[in-house]
Amino acid sequence: QHPVHAYLFLGPAGSGKRRAARAFAAALLCRNDQCGTCRDCVLTMSGEHPDVSEVERVGAAISAEQASEIVRSASFAPVESNKKVLILDEFHLLNASAAARLLKTIEEPPAGTVFCVLADQLVPDLITIASRCVRVPFHSVPDRLIADALIAAGIGEEVALEAARAAAGDLDRARLLATDSGLVARREAFASVTHRVNGSGTRVVEIIEELLALIESASEPLKARQANELAELEIRVAQTGERGAGRKALEERHKRELRRYRTDELRAGLSTVASTYRDRLVQGLEGRRGAEDAAAVDRIIEAIAHLERNPNETLLLQALLLSLPPI
Repeated sequence: QHPVHAYLFLGPAGSGKRRAARAFAAALLCRNDQCGTCRDCVLTMSGEHPDVSEVERVGAAISAEQASEIVRSASFAPVESNKKVLILDEFHLLNASAAARLLKTIEEPPAGTVFCVLADQLVPDLITIASRCVRVPFHSVPDRLIADALIAAGIGEEVALEAARAAAGDLDRARLLATDSGLVARREAFASVTHRVNGSGTRVVEIIEELLALIESASEPLKARQANELAELEIRVAQTGERGAGRKALEERHKRELRRYRTDELRAGLSTVASTYRDRLVQGLEGRRGAEDAAAVDRIIEAIAHLERNPNETLLLQALLLSLPPI
């Protein structure tokens, strides 16, 4: 009933920060004692409420220009409610100039404005903003809990366990993977990379084409869900006569979701590749081969980190795979 001006939801990707932020915003805006079913609750949980702004980075990082737009958005009065909520996503990718531009607004926002800052980790450029927020910690969801949730939703136990392991603590991702018939094939394809690379550019091109085709196919369940969301939006528009940028905003969110899904797939796949080298290191190999395997793991970890910057996938994979030693 008496929220503070700013919260920092801090925890790994897939730990439920975005869903929790929407639920918190819905509770603030609901006029029926947090009912979960009224118009305010439904629109907030679907990301379409006019008094809830969800901000995601446009480029490789949250820029000063984007920060200025956030400040401007915060200055507007609520449209339908007595409060306004700004959900700022991926703020572990905030640059220093953007942080400086946002600090005063987050520290002293307009009356009725509440910030929910979401970040995977507390990076140096976020520390000062974090000191002005109430920190709410989030943690990865254990595989067993994810599997149990999938089983309760009617997914077979074997499929649920496989999806949970591949989801890296992300329940939403696990729900998609549980309906993905190509999950096992993708995991096997990435696991085979270390046995197929041989320093040949032609071989690397073949491997990359195969991996990216599998990832493209993997996005079909997400695209089907997004098509349903668009259809539901059209029904609501027809029933309520709502106008505005609802469809455009939803389409933009869908693009971001697809990009994030591809990034998650590449991250999971490259982690599988790294595990094959780690397994051999565990066997106690020393000398040149052990050093090569350790260096390969370091290069894969570096490539995974670069995924946050939306690189050209083909070029990233080409540079990486050409550098990997065969097993």
